[in-house]
Amino acid sequence: MRPFTVLTGDCVLMPSENIDTDQLIPARFMNRTRSSGYGGYLFYDLRYDAHGAQIPEFELNKTSGSEVILVGGQNFGCGSSREAAVYALLDYGFRAIVAPSFGDIFRNNASKNGLLTVPLTDQDHTEFVEQLSQSGSTNVKIDLAMQTLGFTSGANFSFEIDPAIKRKMLQGIDDLAETLQYKAMIENFETKYLQSKPWLFP
Repeated sequence: MRPFTVLTGDCVLMPSENIDTDQLIPARFMNRTRSSGYGGYLFYDLRYDAHGAQIPEFELNKTSGSEVILVGGQNFGCGSSREAAVYALLDYGFRAIVAPSFGDIFRNNASKNGLLTVPLTDQDHTEFVEQLSQSGSTNVKIDLAMQTLGFTSGANFSFEIDPAIKRKMLQGIDDLAETLQYKAMIENFETKYLQSKPWLFP
């Protein structure tokens, strides 16, 4: 995982409610290996018609492809447990999702893969979307250490995040890497435990 400290970049505005994991990555593309990439299949059935041609009206097809923040609506990432939905967002280039609320499993999968979920209150989300609509979706800044979201110039919105997730994302480590930080302590405990209870391990 890459450390997530401060992210500045452009947004894609898709504030529809209940964008589920089946929309994010249709099930028929989930047999791919992780290394082969999922970015080309993000929102596939919404981006392309039955003949494989782009649908010009879909928001993602109007962008440059350099956006790093996606702004969704209520209950983003709801639906089935599908870690490939997170892979698709990351492989497309997104590093953060902003929404009023998230599907619980999606939010957990996102945190384990380095995709930041930024929950805003309903009021802050409405105001943020209005500002994006009026001024454009550029120069948005997320400061994870300060837990703020806003434009590079102007007011910021604050957001909450679990301290353990915040720490791991700032350091760029996953659950396994975090456990390995305690390798010496674990090995020391195992040695002492074996010595104190040898009858358990004949």
